[in-house]
Amino acid sequence: MPEHISVPEPDPGLFGPDSVTWQVHSDPMMWVAGIRALYLQALHPRAVRGVMENSDFRNDAWGRLRRTAGFVGTTTYGTTEVAEKAGARVRKIHRMLKATDPGTGERYGVDEPGLLLWVHCAEIDSYLHVVRRSGFPLTDALADRYVDEHRQSARLVGLDPAEVPASTADLAAYFERVRPELAAGTDARAVDDFLRCPPTHPLLVPARALLWRRVANLAYASLPPYAHELYGRAAPPPTTVTRRLALTGSVLRRIPTRVRWQLPPKHILRAMARLGPGSRPAPYKLDRRNAILDGPGRTQRGNGGGSRRWRTPG
Repeated sequence: MPEHISVPEPDPGLFGPDSVTWQVHSDPMMWVAGIRALYLQALHPRAVRGVMENSDFRNDAWGRLRRTAGFVGTTTYGTTEVAEKAGARVRKIHRMLKATDPGTGERYGVDEPGLLLWVHCAEIDSYLHVVRRSGFPLTDALADRYVDEHRQSARLVGLDPAEVPASTADLAAYFERVRPELAAGTDARAVDDFLRCPPTHPLLVPARALLWRRVANLAYASLPPYAHELYGRAAPPPTTVTRRLALTGSVLRRIPTRVRWQLPPKHILRAMARLGPGSRPAPYKLDRRNAILDGPGRTQRGNGGGSRRWRTPG
């Protein structure tokens, strides 16, 4: 009789199906959140200068957006090996890049920990803020867990996880510290101009006016008030923005997942094929943790982006 051959368990990756990240990153409002992150990141003069000097942002902004989305999808739903390799590629590229401080003329590396931390925090805050504010069911404790989980993604790009915010309170404190460094300079204006009216094929101009502009305006409106002040463009009242985010989230979430997840590069479908149907992302899977993680009487605090945290009713 042949010896029993044990089959190794499939690799769940850095986060796995039980994580908050696994559920949140499957939500279609992540696209709105990604645009908000670009708006927020552009307000750090040194960070945005690094982008402008080392990439063809104006002519290949779509490529940059796809690469960022691809990295998030790979590190969320890919195997540990694939995620680690993706992080190593990013670190290698960043080590080779320099930029010039727009104020002092100093040459600096784009992999400075302070710049990497800014980019990381702007992304995580935007993902969390837009998804929660649009109606995704995340309690305060689950939001804290999400921030803590992403010390893993911070490690991938070269940060020390011990130096990265581990809760929404930490994230809020970080933004308070960094706000004096923010400004809407020439580079930030270029990002704003692109996001408001990106170059596109003539046949797609009507779609840009009908769809993209609305999405970009919604992402901008969801920024914290200080960001609106720096950009010099007003936004609708917060209640109006929240209503529009909730409406957009409701519409997008009605698109069947089997349709949404078919879009390349199919990270979620590949993860489900690897781990089985039980790994399917779904918001209801977070409900089972709410009673454990959320104790009575938790108060709401200001979020990292500078506006209040959003609790889903019920």
